[in-house]
Amino acid sequence: MSDRSTRTLFYFLLIWLAVNLIQSIFSELHYDETYYWVFSQFLDWGYYDHPPMVALFIKMGSFLMPGALGVRFFSVVSNIAAIYILWKIAKTYVNNLPLFILLYSSMLILHVYSFITTPDTPLFFFTVLFFFVLRKYLDADRLDYALILGLIAASMLYSKYHAILVFAFTIVAHWKLLKRPSFWLIAGLATVLFLPHILWQVSNGYPSIEYHLFDRTAREYRFSFTTDFLLSQLLIVGPLTGIFLYYYVYRQKTPDVFLRILKVNCFGFLLFFFLSSFKSRIEAHWTLLAFIPFFILAYLYLARLPQIPVWFKRLLYANIGLIVLIRIILIFPVPGLSRIKGLKQFWGKETFAKQLHDVIGDERLIMDNGFQEISNYNFVNQTVKGFAYNTRYYRKTQYDYWPIEDSLRNQQAYFASFKRHNETSQQDSIETNRGRLYLTYIDSVRTYQKVAISVKNMEKRVGAGTLQRVDLEVYNPYADTISFSNAGKWKCFIEYGFTQQIYDQGNFTEIPGDYRHVRIPPGETATLSTTLRMPEVPDDYRLIFSIRTTPFAGSRNSKKIPITIVNN
Repeated sequence: MSDRSTRTLFYFLLIWLAVNLIQSIFSELHYDETYYWVFSQFLDWGYYDHPPMVALFIKMGSFLMPGALGVRFFSVVSNIAAIYILWKIAKTYVNNLPLFILLYSSMLILHVYSFITTPDTPLFFFTVLFFFVLRKYLDADRLDYALILGLIAASMLYSKYHAILVFAFTIVAHWKLLKRPSFWLIAGLATVLFLPHILWQVSNGYPSIEYHLFDRTAREYRFSFTTDFLLSQLLIVGPLTGIFLYYYVYRQKTPDVFLRILKVNCFGFLLFFFLSSFKSRIEAHWTLLAFIPFFILAYLYLARLPQIPVWFKRLLYANIGLIVLIRIILIFPVPGLSRIKGLKQFWGKETFAKQLHDVIGDERLIMDNGFQEISNYNFVNQTVKGFAYNTRYYRKTQYDYWPIEDSLRNQQAYFASFKRHNETSQQDSIETNRGRLYLTYIDSVRTYQKVAISVKNMEKRVGAGTLQRVDLEVYNPYADTISFSNAGKWKCFIEYGFTQQIYDQGNFTEIPGDYRHVRIPPGETATLSTTLRMPEVPDDYRLIFSIRTTPFAGSRNSKKIPITIVNN
């Protein structure tokens, strides 16, 4: 590369770095980023939603920089490194740096993960590095390349489970890799390094598998799942150029093994999630890794044209203009745009968190509307006193595993919700930029989020409306004895209900029988016999057991147990 090209690349990376540092400082964190910040306060080998690499990125960045910049610092730095490595890959085929810069700058999804910190961010970096070393390994079956690939593969797995698809599509594209002894060294090394996370999954009952394979996909199919996916994949490439770039990538030939691997990865990812859209809603960014090979293949096709059409260049520049406008809006919100779902999550959250903190001070806080608002509250106020009460109508999150609940049980706390608490009249409300928020002061918090209920002696196929006698095993994981007595102010009820979709609220009923006398010492299990009434309408259901304590809606204390109701 000439001195002029070296300077051009250096200046581009410097500008990219400066832009993203400024964006990191002045754009509010997305809700997910604040959730991952809480991850970093409880470093572990795994989390309910994801592997731990994102938490490590944030922990290291927060050690060096304060606030939002600390959360995003290693995302910005690793993205600079990823761009440089991408150029190293691309220029081995065609050396056209101006086109490389223009094309990269025009793709929306590549801007998004240049500063935002999610599990996709480290995954993007390590996947680019994986392809870079893989190309060398394909040319020379060397031990050092194999060892490096094993380390990179483990890092990808520690970033996000989507890494498995990269490995699978790479083998599909070049199955002869399986004949190399060094390939099995790569697989073995990656597995050994990933073993701490596997053991974490085992010791915690495989929560990530339960979530990603069952909870997350358990909803009724809608045609919009598929159409929204297809539209989103055009928009994240570039609203003006997306359809043309897809065509160029499709047309790009693959004369060598590496390019074939890139093309199979690109379209393999897109096809996998397209088919998945017939089962559940697909987030647009889940295909992020497809756009690493997508970018390289599009670059090669355009670079080898005798001349890039002037109209297409103009579209690329127009794309960049739109992206720059969006970036500016993220810092300086425009009235009216705050209603757009993809944008409103970047505005007004700090004001809300500070306003709420001004009202309750340093008291513990419980919120029941998912992990988003409470994570933002924790980050803005640099605390971990905020707890997400995940109701039986929602899903579990990492808050169900952290010791935050343990620290507030039997303690004073405020319960904040955007819904009025029907079971207590002693509540205040405040008007916020998120809507009216209702506050209840609890003098002694009574929650049983971590209590696990399993069912024994239950038939999985039963008649509609029939009664079924079952035994419930109730496990107490806490350090203190739990009781179901209602002698105190805050009442407790063990309930069950049948749902059909992931967010189907269902109807919950208290289990019959006298369980008020039951006391369960720490780490022990009690068995309760009860009778359950089956639904009247034949269908497939999921049975859930819930412990409801006032003033909360009820937690989810069992897995979703499949049961089929048939006509008598």
